[in-house]
Amino acid sequence: MIKPLFQKIVVAINGSEQSLHAAMYAILLAKQYKCSLKAVYVVDTAALKFLSMSKFFLKTESQKYEENLLNDGIKYLEQVVTFAKIKGVKVETELRKGSPWSEILHVADDFGADLILLGGKEHSASSLSSEVARDRASSTNMDIIGSARCNVLVVRQKDIEKLFKIG
Repeated sequence: MIKPLFQKIVVAINGSEQSLHAAMYAILLAKQYKCSLKAVYVVDTAALKFLSMSKFFLKTESQKYEENLLNDGIKYLEQVVTFAKIKGVKVETELRKGSPWSEILHVADDFGADLILLGGKEHSASSLSSEVARDRASSTNMDIIGSARCNVLVVRQKDIEKLFKIG
């Protein structure tokens, strides 16, 4: 018997509209192909450490910012769970700290993922300038694409919300 193209999907969530669209796409794939699904949000502590070391943040500000990002991560993962319930799909969630590309790859490896979904043209939900955040998100996607041991799909489907409603 031929093995299906994918059985386990990991979707990276960063709070951007594009990452939530990737989650919707992943949920539709998981439903249609009866796949296991895991959503992961990573608090970028590597960037926070750099900002603290460069004196952009005081240590206490960095800790508060990290706490806010953790809370954001919980909120976004809960949103993905809600989306999945609407479609009758079970989704595991994982909240991590570290370098986003590295942690996403660790989650994919640990989960045995056949496919990683990323949002295209990501804009971070952080309060950093949008240009810096966009460059960082693009860099994260490129690092994942270049280093993943499984297939990676960048979701750019603009009408995914409509498809999600009818799918």
